[in-house]
Amino acid sequence: MATIIRRPVSGPAFPALFAEFDPFRVVEGLFRVHPTADASLRHAEFAPSFDVKETKDAFLFKADLPGVKESDLEISHNGNRLSIVGKREAEERKEGENYFMFERHFGSFQRTFTLPESADVEQIKAELHAGVLSLQIPKRVAAQPRKITISTSEGKKD
Repeated sequence: MATIIRRPVSGPAFPALFAEFDPFRVVEGLFRVHPTADASLRHAEFAPSFDVKETKDAFLFKADLPGVKESDLEISHNGNRLSIVGKREAEERKEGENYFMFERHFGSFQRTFTLPESADVEQIKAELHAGVLSLQIPKRVAAQPRKITISTSEGKKD
């Protein structure tokens, strides 16, 4: 078992190293915007993340889309390409309101997935419930594994 001992850092180099450390300058350098700048000057895309999994019978897609209305969501397919396009509207900001933080992202998004040949795109089911989009794409019957029975040749005469 290892023992971890935390000792204070001392010496002449340490205070000088962090004497001019400015976290706001670090953020500004990373994102090319000052973190306290007016929110209207900042632009961040709304890009929902998807979970995709394969089961024995289907391909399942899930994405958290809080605040996205069903009318602002379009799901389509072209061949084996599945496209999900949508938008989340920004809340109206009224004169005289002071925002101390503005971190939520708004705007349009588009995701496109290439589906395998075994996907039955004619039977796609989509549901938007409590801000979660769920897509179920069944596999074609021919593509699903099936058990093959083995016949025995015992007892047969040639």
